[in-house]
Amino acid sequence: MTKKDIDFYDIFKPELTPKEMLELGVFGGSYFGDKIKEFPKSWFKKAKLSKKFDVKINRFRVKAGLSRKEWQEKGWIYKEDPLGWFQWYCRFFNGRRIPKIDEVQIKRWKNFTRHVKAIKKNCEEGNLDCRRRQRQAILQWAYNPFI
Repeated sequence: MTKKDIDFYDIFKPELTPKEMLELGVFGGSYFGDKIKEFPKSWFKKAKLSKKFDVKINRFRVKAGLSRKEWQEKGWIYKEDPLGWFQWYCRFFNGRRIPKIDEVQIKRWKNFTRHVKAIKKNCEEGNLDCRRRQRQAILQWAYNPFI
């Protein structure tokens, strides 16, 4: 790895683990389908899962984000992680490194801070009813939605 790579990895500081995200309720519970065998069983003991998208499983009970089809159309899906960013994050969390893909995904994660800033600017601290869709979205990007 070059110095640039090391600096780049240093900026990636997710506030939640994949296990915490799954337990809080993300992606309507249906992100992985039945493709969970590669991940630790402990992640799924208290995870909120569903065979089909169920908005009631999401922590803030709202739909946040685009469909997988829309992710594909926007070029956000890579062959290494056909399920998208969260699959990449789970694999990264477990130690996989693919510098070119990691750089793209970490930049996407970093750009999501604009939503964190919008919540902080527009909501009273602790008012979880304020900007619920944005809170769900930042949760799905490993940011703490309880700001």
